[in-house]
Amino acid sequence: MSPQAPDAVLFDMDGLLIDSERLWLEVESEVVAWLGGTWSPEHQEKLVGGSLAIAVAYMLELTGADASPEEVGRRMLDGMHERLSACAPMMPGAKELLAELRAAGVATALVSSSHRRLIEPVLDAVGREHFALSVAGDEVANTKPHPEPYLTAVARLGADPSRCVVLEDSPNGVAAGEAAGCAVVAVPGVLPIPPAPGRTVVASLREIDVARLSELAG
Repeated sequence: MSPQAPDAVLFDMDGLLIDSERLWLEVESEVVAWLGGTWSPEHQEKLVGGSLAIAVAYMLELTGADASPEEVGRRMLDGMHERLSACAPMMPGAKELLAELRAAGVATALVSSSHRRLIEPVLDAVGREHFALSVAGDEVANTKPHPEPYLTAVARLGADPSRCVVLEDSPNGVAAGEAAGCAVVAVPGVLPIPPAPGRTVVASLREIDVARLSELAG
């Protein structure tokens, strides 16, 4: 007997669904330069999978600049919105996996630490028809690594967390999915993610299909 398909598959956005970490690096570098400092990939590593508020606080502490958090956050959002509106490149295997899940009738959700303003152009680019719903970082009280974003999506879908699979690329996202009680598939991006009980680590989404997800949700 074939395993039953998952109740839902929950996609992270940045670095998992779309190849946006390099875009974030560009924007972060521009904003920090405006603040009078310099930025590097090592700095970015400290922020992967985190919230905008954490990134803004880190930049202000790093540079010691006399700028408001609101202005820094606005510049970050403006820079990313401009880039994502122009192009939201999908990660390898993402397009095919979404199509297979839709054909199989498996519910999917997009669950991101990014603000709603950045999720909207990605939904337009990827195709809104692929997602039953989306949860943005500015729509929850606690962002990843807290489980609230994933628990919110699962509740809105009317699904059982133990029958859902989370797809993530960052340690913060993996921690959120596991704390929510979901099986997790990690596709490590900027930071390494080791295998662990209940966690599957793959090189890309090309290694994942509905059959594999059904086994993990079992």
